[in-house]
Amino acid sequence: MSENAGKTYDVIAEKLNKSFGANHVLRDFTLSVEKGQTFVIVGPSGSGKSVFLKHLVGLITPDSGEVVVLSKKINELPPEELLALRRRIGMVFQSSALLNSLTVEENVGLGLTEHGLIGQEEVLKIVNEKLALVEMSGKNQLLPEELSGGMRKRVAVARTLALGPDMILFDEPTVGLDPLLSSNVDELILGLKKNVKCTNIVVTHDLITAFRVADRIGMFHDGKIVAIGAPEEFRRSQDKSVQEFIARNRDWRI
Repeated sequence: MSENAGKTYDVIAEKLNKSFGANHVLRDFTLSVEKGQTFVIVGPSGSGKSVFLKHLVGLITPDSGEVVVLSKKINELPPEELLALRRRIGMVFQSSALLNSLTVEENVGLGLTEHGLIGQEEVLKIVNEKLALVEMSGKNQLLPEELSGGMRKRVAVARTLALGPDMILFDEPTVGLDPLLSSNVDELILGLKKNVKCTNIVVTHDLITAFRVADRIGMFHDGKIVAIGAPEEFRRSQDKSVQEFIARNRDWRI
């Protein structure tokens, strides 16, 4: 019996290739992510990990290969179906991407308000629920400039959760944060795994975050995943690129 029998996958990438001029970023990139799993992709900054994330929301199309996201072949979807799929996928950016002129409450409720499908009372109810999930209750009227980096990240996650995503993509969630704030972001991701139970894909070069939050870790090297496994299995990997990456990041702690 196949080890994949009975499993449900929210992401299946098969032999993706993507080049930008002479730069061949993805090379027969193949990966599957189970529903409800927190999957972490590690690798050096600038190696193309974020390019893969952009394929998952259709911001980039592959030169060859196939991407299936939430059971949809994303590179074959017409524009209206692609838009509907994107609404099921949340993305937390490096910068948090909050609007500085809006309060926390307004930022979190922005997507709900724009869609205009529910009344303001229901919007506020959802906003307060999601702020509570990320431990930001009572911060509704603060502006982004009044928040720490970690707090802004939490608000960004609450905004994503407000739309009820099936999957959340984190692009370098701890970049630029000090160790304490990075730890807070890690705890946030762990809380989502426990309380929201959606699929999380985390792209990072931070081994501390990787070992703390992952169900599985994949090593990105030379345009493809070269090693994959649960955290302890990954740490023991004999793959040369994994060992070199760990050796260059010896400040990680578990």
